[in-house]
Amino acid sequence: MIQPFPRRRLAQALCGLAISTLVACGGGDRATEPPPETYRDELPPPEEPMVVNAPSVGRHGGRFVLGVTSSPKTFNALMANEASSTDITQLLYMGLASFDNGTQEDLPALAKSWEVADDQVTWTFHLRRGAAFSDGHPITAEDVLFSFEVAYDATLHPSVQDILVMNGQHFEVSAPDDYTVVIRTPSPNGMLVPLVSAVSIMPKHVLEPALRDGSFASAYSVSTPPEQLVTSGPWRLGQQVAGERTVLTRNPYWFGVDAEGQRLPYLDEVVFLVVPDQDALDLKFRSGEVDGLDNPKPENYAWYEDNQATGGFTVHDLGPGLSTNFFWFNLNKAHEASGGRRVGDPRVDPVKYAWFSNPVFRRAVSMAIDRDSMIPSIFFGDAVKNWSTTGPGNRRWYNPDLVHYDYNPEEAKRLLAGLGWRDRDGDGFLEDQRGNTIAFSIKTNSDNRLRVSMANFIRDDLASVGIRATLVPVDFNTLVTNIRDDYDYEVGLLGLQTGVPPDPGMGQNVWRSSGRTHYWHIAQPTPDTPEEARIDALMDEVVGTIDMEARLRAWREVQTIVNDQGWFIWLPTINVKVPVRNGFGNMAPNVIPNRLLWNIDRVYVESAAQGR
Repeated sequence: MIQPFPRRRLAQALCGLAISTLVACGGGDRATEPPPETYRDELPPPEEPMVVNAPSVGRHGGRFVLGVTSSPKTFNALMANEASSTDITQLLYMGLASFDNGTQEDLPALAKSWEVADDQVTWTFHLRRGAAFSDGHPITAEDVLFSFEVAYDATLHPSVQDILVMNGQHFEVSAPDDYTVVIRTPSPNGMLVPLVSAVSIMPKHVLEPALRDGSFASAYSVSTPPEQLVTSGPWRLGQQVAGERTVLTRNPYWFGVDAEGQRLPYLDEVVFLVVPDQDALDLKFRSGEVDGLDNPKPENYAWYEDNQATGGFTVHDLGPGLSTNFFWFNLNKAHEASGGRRVGDPRVDPVKYAWFSNPVFRRAVSMAIDRDSMIPSIFFGDAVKNWSTTGPGNRRWYNPDLVHYDYNPEEAKRLLAGLGWRDRDGDGFLEDQRGNTIAFSIKTNSDNRLRVSMANFIRDDLASVGIRATLVPVDFNTLVTNIRDDYDYEVGLLGLQTGVPPDPGMGQNVWRSSGRTHYWHIAQPTPDTPEEARIDALMDEVVGTIDMEARLRAWREVQTIVNDQGWFIWLPTINVKVPVRNGFGNMAPNVIPNRLLWNIDRVYVESAAQGR
């Protein structure tokens, strides 16, 4: 799936007395080797372990601290839909298969193997014997069936549901025995393994009552006591303090082992340290209180590069990111009558909806944005122009020749004049035929200085063509609620991170008209426009064939429609450089999300003398 992200979850909670037991602020030896007896009672490997390949065999002990700017909204992996939550839940839970960001291959996980029948629609997955949840309860096919039941629940409508549909039909999921799962698709599916592996395996023995009584959506909330949160992945919840930190501890029952049969993970803890914004994050890294930055501000790149030799850290240049920036207009309509609205009424002021729903207006807005000036000023030169979620960092799916509407202010003014809009009162801003000033507000997350800077830049560019825009910064979780639940916004500015693997088929929750991340008009009962109906059909082609050329053609048409309609107004994509403190073995930053923690199950502290 493609997920919204808070640009990025890299920093939060201040280091002080309340967390001094977790992070030795300003120095100390928190990464020192634990006494041998700490691991004397290590559980033996499971009957059928998952042997994790890594460059070197490591040692147990220590922690890794990542700075973030937003706390999670939930620990419920099947309900999470924003990166502040999914960055954590992807470490707490496993799917049938996993993905290696380095080799870009699907790998066995809970399923030790799988095969597809000659009919090309019947897939059989064989589960590992001995795999267990963090409470020691065995993981069996019953848990897989339960997780798919949740994924397909019509009332809950988790985002993952949107990638588990073909031609409007669900997959058939059955279990002939405790360690075999059979999945039948309506027609051949070229990416079945990563699609079904996006379903996090949740404990039926714990969560089934919540599903039956209708409380599943609020289950495993951020207020759930850590000891009550049962996980299937390499980590379990150790501590959650809203606005300060989330601490994950190793799951002693996880089925992953290294080449010598030692239980993984190696680290004792992964700490997500919450700070107010990216500037505070930068200070935390410079002071040595965090070990890595997943998404630093480009204005700080030069300092990191100049100081890495003496600062005990390394800057990794990952190239153009797989995360995007864009803004869009709220085209949501009421899907049921309530609060004085009738079915089909717009969720924004009807006057503004009339503007927003016109693709000519949206194209004019895109042509008012000077991206070539934005890159050196806001991104300090470390960005590229981009017109899709599959940008230049995506080697397989990138297409440099897409339809797009780049900077052309004179053409933008001509298009706006063609709508009959004039500056009738001489204040520098256009009015429509009824005298309404063309004006709207832009909401983005206040903790992200880069996004706030982009919004201010956009405001000034729009003013030059006669459109008045105002900036409304809010905290990230409020923004997500506004976008997905109460629709209390006019224009949103956010980003999406490409799914894992970086295949557009993983983004069906964005592109399908029924998707919960179909930002401009979420979860449509039926396609609202012919263009969206066409995209729905094209996404069936993207996922429904193993012919790569056919998939590429279908995806190109999806991008062409989206760009021609101006549903997303694309902004530059950052060139990613991440600083990481030295002394961690097997650390392998990668441009595919999650950049630093994708292989944290095998990262280890190299030397007891590292300390800080």
